[in-house]
Amino acid sequence: MTNNNLLNISRERIEDFLFLEAALLDEWRLDDWLLLLAENFTYQVPSNDAPGSIAAKALFMIADDKKRTEERVVRLKDRNAHAEFPHSRTRRFISNVRILERTDIDSTHSKVKIQANFTIHRFRRNDDIRTFVGQYHNELLITEQSIHIIHRKAILDAYELGSMGLVSFIL
Repeated sequence: MTNNNLLNISRERIEDFLFLEAALLDEWRLDDWLLLLAENFTYQVPSNDAPGSIAAKALFMIADDKKRTEERVVRLKDRNAHAEFPHSRTRRFISNVRILERTDIDSTHSKVKIQANFTIHRFRRNDDIRTFVGQYHNELLITEQSIHIIHRKAILDAYELGSMGLVSFIL
């Protein structure tokens, strides 16, 4: 990990960013959440039986680029999206945030790879409470003024999703 005093890259700053992101998703402020994504953003949720796989070579539950993620948000906000209308209530808990790697691009930009554990409780009318537990593998673009998500891989710990219901919201 390079030591660059020009950028403030601390675990606390990254945690604050992840907590903000969790709040935006819990509050269904999806358009505000989209502003946190880098132009080359990718969002992946691998199958539970092969969490370490690569999207180009294996079946993934979700393997979206930024455009598909934006389209996903449009669908989630649509009243005709019956899986999420009225939308689920969620509560996210982020923990065990670790900075794994830092690459300085130049004096004002760094890429940082992080891991963080998550627990997401999902509440739907007339449905059982569902709990999704897993780990985020994120790559972030950090400047002095902002943080953007370049890549998110959400790895679920459950061995099967059948008893958990559909993942019809953003992990």
